Amino acid sequence: MLAKRIIPCLDIKDGRTVKGINFVNLRDAGDPVELGAAYSEKGADELVFLDITATHEKRKTMSELARSIARHLNIPFTIGGGITSIEDADAMLAAGADKVSINSAAVRRPELIDELALNFGNQFVVLAVDARQIDGEWIVHLNGGRIATEIRLFDWVKEAESRGAGEILFTSMDHDGTKAGFALEATAHISELLSIPVIASGGAGNMEHFYDVFTTGKADAGLAASIFHFNEIGIGDLKGYLGERGVVVRR
Repeated sequence: MLAKRIIPCLDIKDGRTVKGINFVNLRDAGDPVELGAAYSEKGADELVFLDITATHEKRKTMSELARSIARHLNIPFTIGGGITSIEDADAMLAAGADKVSINSAAVRRPELIDELALNFGNQFVVLAVDARQIDGEWIVHLNGGRIATEIRLFDWVKEAESRGAGEILFTSMDHDGTKAGFALEATAHISELLSIPVIASGGAGNMEHFYDVFTTGKADAGLAASIFHFNEIGIGDLKGYLGERGVVVRR
């Protein structure tokens, strides 16, 4: 069995790490480079850095931030936000990122997934999906959750895998920032549909939530933000708890 991964996520706005609830009411959580370096030292398996307003404001993710992050980390990291082309992704790779995350641009032009997978390899491409339930259906949203589409979550992740996505980062907008637990049923369904790894995001509030998402939710990785940023849960403590309950984690 592959070890389950613990991944802190740093949402970036105007060069600072922020965190909110249900994608709104953002508050400052610190310098992303400093936070990333601290997480690396504390045992995080990977990090995800997302410029949450890059697409909405028609900006590109700053490659300078990626370079700064790479200089201070010794663990893999993914960077996303405003990546719409091979050139954008290549700049992130050259700056030191291990993977790129694409979201809105891939929904608008799915061929982007094929192009990135062909040029860099499937393992380089993470498809981030923000979704919430509308009339009982999980619906994909764009631009940091601002725009609803007519695309169904489960159809979209299957298409993304077929096009070459190497990993799915699923965020439940209904659970994001609530600390009430992950969207277990939806996460499990995605994991059952796909053969590529699934990262669960949105709703982590305590250690048991991670245990639930790795067992009931069948996720390969658990991602969280505020509980790590504000020192509510230590990564070492979390890994110890999971290990004691039989979940294989990296030490």
